[in-house]
Amino acid sequence: MKTVDARGLSCPEPVILTKNAFVSKEKEYQVLVDNVTAKENVSRFAVHQGYQVTVKEQGEDFVLHIRK
Repeated sequence: MKTVDARGLSCPEPVILTKNAFVSKEKEYQVLVDNVTAKENVSRFAVHQGYQVTVKEQGEDFVLHIRK
């Protein structure tokens, strides 16, 4: 599982980092973000790419588990 740490970044950077990670064609990814807008945008992008997304809140952060 590839992890993308996009905490502290504002959109579109978290989406771009996630898109770049998808190039590795792994089956699972974990994306860490720290704001609602990034959570929603990364989730929407991943779903449009054919992935399933589950989100967990971890303190102030959101952990997105993305898988095919």
